[in-house]
Amino acid sequence: MSEGTVHAVQHHAAPTGFIRKHVFSLDHKVIGKQYYALALVAVLIGMVLSWLMRIHLVWPNAPIPGLQLLSKAGAPGGVMTPEYYLSLLTMHGTLMVFFVLTNAPFAAFGNYFLPIQIGAEDMAFPRFNMMSFWMTFIAFCILVLAFFVPDGPPISGWTSYAPLSAVGSDAGPGEGLGQTLWGLSIFVFCIASLLGSLNFIATTLDLRTKGMTLDRMPISTWAWFITSCISLLAFAVLLPASLLLMLDRVAGTSFFIPAGLVVSDHLQPHSGGSPLLWQHLFWFFGHPEVYIAILPAMGIVSHILINSMRRPLLSHKVIIYCMMGIGFLSYMVWGHHMFVSGMNPFSSLVFSFPTLMITIPATIMTLIWLGSLYGSRLRITAASLFALGFLSMFVSGGVSGLFLAQPSIDIYLHATYFVVGHFHMVMGVAAIFGVFAGTYFWFPKMTGHMMNESLGRLHFWLTFVGTYCIFMPFHYLGLAGNVRRYSAFVDDFLVPLIPVHRFITFAALFTGAAQLIFLYNLIHSRFRGAPAPANPWECTSLEWTMPSPPPFDNFGGKHPVVYHDPYQYGVKSSTGDYLMQDSPEQAGA
Repeated sequence: MSEGTVHAVQHHAAPTGFIRKHVFSLDHKVIGKQYYALALVAVLIGMVLSWLMRIHLVWPNAPIPGLQLLSKAGAPGGVMTPEYYLSLLTMHGTLMVFFVLTNAPFAAFGNYFLPIQIGAEDMAFPRFNMMSFWMTFIAFCILVLAFFVPDGPPISGWTSYAPLSAVGSDAGPGEGLGQTLWGLSIFVFCIASLLGSLNFIATTLDLRTKGMTLDRMPISTWAWFITSCISLLAFAVLLPASLLLMLDRVAGTSFFIPAGLVVSDHLQPHSGGSPLLWQHLFWFFGHPEVYIAILPAMGIVSHILINSMRRPLLSHKVIIYCMMGIGFLSYMVWGHHMFVSGMNPFSSLVFSFPTLMITIPATIMTLIWLGSLYGSRLRITAASLFALGFLSMFVSGGVSGLFLAQPSIDIYLHATYFVVGHFHMVMGVAAIFGVFAGTYFWFPKMTGHMMNESLGRLHFWLTFVGTYCIFMPFHYLGLAGNVRRYSAFVDDFLVPLIPVHRFITFAALFTGAAQLIFLYNLIHSRFRGAPAPANPWECTSLEWTMPSPPPFDNFGGKHPVVYHDPYQYGVKSSTGDYLMQDSPEQAGA
């Protein structure tokens, strides 16, 4: 891409009114902040739902004040029914997976920083970008609306397995209008994600500034680009799948409903469908979704660790190749979610092999991170602490995945808390640690203010210890045979496990309360934080060559020229031990 071609890309004029500047904005930076705010609201709702579930598990007959106001039928007198527990579980999982883990590390930070890191003025399609956010917001509103319909939210879990999710209100509370709203929300979310993915790909390939070759892009930019490629194919499968589910519910089709099915003593007027078809379609999306959540966090963490170590990784190109390998292999392993579905043992073996293979690039990345850290003089900041915390969570959660890759072991553990502990650590907590690291690192650039480092470090230690206290015992519960999705533990073999659940509940309440420190730090620093220096972390990539916060067109009408790779650390230059990407100066040894 020549400098003249980049200069010719003029998308839109600077906004003048409040609505165009802050609401229906075309500026990728404003849209990135909107995604972040939406993810923050979603994670707060999801956290409250998890609190309600944890309280109910330990004290199943205790009334929860005010819960009856949300659902009189689901919580009469404030006491949660088993069906309403499943409704909260469904909404918690859907909010966290779609509106937090997809939005925050990928859509929020990617929208804000991908164009800047490649030297572009904006995304390739600003109006598509605006449409993508507002369709995501509409999908969020549709989902939350399920709380307020007469039959309440669906009880089918965030995976919405058919035929439970396909036959309508006969299947139980929430399976009427609530389940329909769930399907509509996911359908709209898929369209938004496809628009965003196309935009990311086009921007990365077409709008790089002069000198910004592919091998000079930061690892974070590569992570967002690879994630957008994964997302394009994954959501292109979930989109028609959710449409077919909706047609089964409202149009009398039989894609996922077999013949002769009797639900609640009613013979369902369907024939010829296959419930397993939904599982195949959903998990063909579902496992790549794990990497849609975790790959952006990997890129963010790599970017921050290199800056904090003040030297390059052992090989940042190998990190990029490993992310590509993970993205490719992510489409070959969806069947390991279906080992208990009656799958042919040969098919189980076929899916088990690539599941084990995908650990190889992940292991290589981990060894590169750890090997690069060895002997480095790491600058300890809140951002670098959360980056290290990401490594810990990723490894701890990933090791348990080796057990689940074996069909013979997974059949025993699949329906237990072992799986819950695994995916919460490796997908949920690890990705959120990446979001925290990115927030503390890029907050000065986004707002022009510094976050409080002391509060940031306190937030890290409380969150780090708290999450281990929550999710590591899940593995023990799973090995003990504790079935997930039970709303109460009355069986003889489960009663002795209640003290473990009580400990987890206290840890969850404690860790959730610790997030108030982050929330206070975020809001207080936005308005009253210390002014941020031009380059507080002495970073080399292009986002730190402009004022904080960046102007409307990012580079003030001037297009940077890139002379170096993004990680010129540990060198001699006029700026110190680093060299900016757009500096024509040659680094000394």
